[in-house]
Order: sequence, then C-alpha cells, then structure tokens
Amino acid sequence: MKCNKLFCIGIGFFLGSVSAFGGNPDRQGEAGAYELLLNPWARSVGLHAMGTSLVRGVEAMQINVAGLGRIHSLELGFSQSLYLQGTGIRLNAGGVSRKVGENGAFGLHLMAADFGEIPITTTNQPEGTGATFSPNFFNIGLGYSHVFENKVSVGILLRGISESTSNVSAFGFAIDAGVQYVTGPKDNFKFGISLRNVGSPMFFRGEALSVQRPSPNGRSYQLTLDQRSARFELPSLLSMGLSQDFYVGEAHRITVVGNFTSHSFSRDQLGLGAEYALKERFMLRGGFNYDLGVSSSAEAPVYAGPSAGASLALPMKKGEAGSALSLDYGYAVTRIWQGTHSIGLRINM
Repeated sequence: MKCNKLFCIGIGFFLGSVSAFGGNPDRQGEAGAYELLLNPWARSVGLHAMGTSLVRGVEAMQINVAGLGRIHSLELGFSQSLYLQGTGIRLNAGGVSRKVGENGAFGLHLMAADFGEIPITTTNQPEGTGATFSPNFFNIGLGYSHVFENKVSVGILLRGISESTSNVSAFGFAIDAGVQYVTGPKDNFKFGISLRNVGSPMFFRGEALSVQRPSPNGRSYQLTLDQRSARFELPSLLSMGLSQDFYVGEAHRITVVGNFTSHSFSRDQLGLGAEYALKERFMLRGGFNYDLGVSSSAEAPVYAGPSAGASLALPMKKGEAGSALSLDYGYAVTRIWQGTHSIGLRINM
C-alpha cells in the first residue's frame, strides 16, 4: 500500500507539471545548451532515447534518473557518438553507478562535445588566420535513485553545465527528476515519467564581450566597456513512456515501447519502438520518432525517422546473474548529413 501511495503522489506531481511543458514551436530556437538533448549512449540511441519506462543504470542519468538504482551492484559505462556523420563532431560520455544499501544507488555522469579544431576567420581574413579554436561544451551530473519494494523507483539528479571558448564562457545548473513503476507477473509492464533540464537561465561573460570606445570627454585615451549578453533558458522537457515485455519460452523476449515527449521550446514528439532479446545476451532494437504538427519537409527536425541498434552481453562470472560485459551499437537516421553512429561499452559487476 505504501508503494502504491508513493506512486500516485509521484504521478500526480509530474502530471501537474504538464501544462508548463506543452510543445511550443513558436519558441523553437529560443533556448540554449541544446547539447543537453543529445544522447550519446549507444544502447538508447537504438530506441531513439525512448527508454523513459525501462532505461536503467548509467544511461538512466541521461534519460530517466529513476532507473539508476535498477542495477546489480556496480556499473561502469563509456560511449562515443559520431554526431551527424560528416560534421566531425563527437559526443563522449562516461559514468558510474553504485548500489548503496539494498535499494539506493548513486551515480556520476559526464558528457562532453568535441568539435575538433575550427579555423578562425575575420572580416579581413575570411579564408582564415591560420589559428584555430575549439569550443568546450561539458556537463556533469550527480544522481541518486531509490527503489521501493522493487516496484517503484524515484530519482533526482543535479547537473552542472559549462559552455566556453578561450575568451567567453557560460555556466548553469539544472535538475532532473523521474519515476518508474514496474508490475506484472514477471515485472513485464513498465511505466515511467521524466522531467529534465529544469534550471536557471544561463548567460555568457568574458573578455570577448569587452569593447573599447573613445573617452566621452574627447581625450585621447579609450575606455574598455563590458557588454551584457542576453540570457537564455534551458531546453526543459517532460517525457512519459510505457513498455511491455512478451516472453516466448525461456530464451526469447520481445519488448514493445511507446514514448511521448513534450518540449518547452520545440514540438512535441511521439515514438514507438521494439527490442528482441535472446537469453538477454544478444539484443536487436529499433524505433521511430515523429514530431507532431510538422506540415512540410522544411519544418522537419534533424532526427526525423527510424533508428536501430544491437547489443552483445558477455557474462563475466559464471552463475552470477547481472554480471556482464556489454558492447552496444546504435544508429539514428538524420534528415541531413549521414546519420549519427554510437558505440558503447558497459561493465556490470
């Protein structure tokens, strides 16, 4: 009964927030720190990040932190994505989650975008000065999840966000929260809600915003003035997902996934996906994501269409359930460029 009451309270809290997170295409492009919406984890890329109801372990800190605690004991994860193949942009991620007691778990999540070396150009040298620069987009999150009676899990994550170059930078904080509910004869029905990227506005500061102007009294010296940059909001979103496992014998599992995401600064998204598992050692998955309200190809988002992926889990200790070394691959089709490829490694102990 306690579990059910807590579940209802959590559902009521998140559903009460829906009115503040309705999809709004008129505000598209007004937010910043959009790297928070990019998913570098290979396993969830294969499902278009629609694992709100079933994600667990390290990847949960990117999608729904409530799944952080649903691990065996210790999990390490590393992943790299070739974002929009052909642009030279890479997304790197790493994380660790650790059980605390019987029902709790802490996790640390790191993500950084690598833009490579970008040539510096000026109005006088439009072909380049010979020098280069590389922006630093980085965020770090510390999360905690607690599982109640193996049915309801709740989680919260605090995230620090940094964007900078050599002479200008911005820093902000965000909070993620989530709930997952599991039921059924084999815990085969799952429901999840995730609220992400809720935080204070960010703004840039630094030497690049300083300008020199003549002295107002007509003297020969100049004054250095600091310009104020405009503030920008974080790309907050609310996701709700359902999934159902179907078992065929002892060896085969088929999971059907549905997910709805409401963005504060872009269109709502609806997605469907499925995963096949053979003895939980080999998995194939695929998904399709659709932006609601798109009336023409010009309005279509970059990620519009299918995704696919596979995982291979190799047992590390004979007879010990949950201990495995997993290799993951995911691919998401993009409207322009050549898609996004992701590869990851996970260690469960």
